[in-house]
Amino acid sequence: MDIKDILSKCDHTLLRQDSTWEEIRRLCDEGVKYSVASVCIPPSYVKRAAEYLAGALPVCTVIAFPNGYATAKAKAAEARDAVANGAGELDMVINIGYVKDRMWHELEREIAAVRSACQGRILKVIIETCLLTRDEKIEMCRIVSNSGADFIKTSTGFSTGGATPEDVDLLRRYTDISVGVKAAGGISSLEDAERFISLGASRLGTSRIVKLARQRLP
Repeated sequence: MDIKDILSKCDHTLLRQDSTWEEIRRLCDEGVKYSVASVCIPPSYVKRAAEYLAGALPVCTVIAFPNGYATAKAKAAEARDAVANGAGELDMVINIGYVKDRMWHELEREIAAVRSACQGRILKVIIETCLLTRDEKIEMCRIVSNSGADFIKTSTGFSTGGATPEDVDLLRRYTDISVGVKAAGGISSLEDAERFISLGASRLGTSRIVKLARQRLP
């Protein structure tokens, strides 16, 4: 697979707690140069990045990240603020405790609340696969498929594990075809990226692919 095709599926990501504006600005410049899908950054930098990019590239941000245990009302408020600041894509973390308690209606309700607050922007739902059983992952595929979200996403990259081929394959098989799959966390090589794409991922959350691209492209 051509590296430019891989880059076009990447959310070029920087979500460290100590990220600075200089690092975010550099991420934006790299994102434009290498034609990635979006830059994924902390909410506090969305407005500045959106103004800096001036429409050259979508700004993605995160909601209830990385723990996901904020209330539905708080998640919706975060989403509205992100949209007002210029975010074009939002990656929300579900309440993992609700999954363990089998509170499926509450999970549906919180995703619906954020979906409404997104005002038509792209919504990706992070289910943190490393913390779920196979049956829980399959149930979340059903819930996300019915939610109106645009993507189901494997991981925050801040928990006990990231994307695995097995999880990407499972999400693609059990999620409605209208919903994209985003693999994130631990994607460290072009071979990783190609494998996840071959298994059905249409987005990748990573910073390393651009680093590899710098070695191969002018």
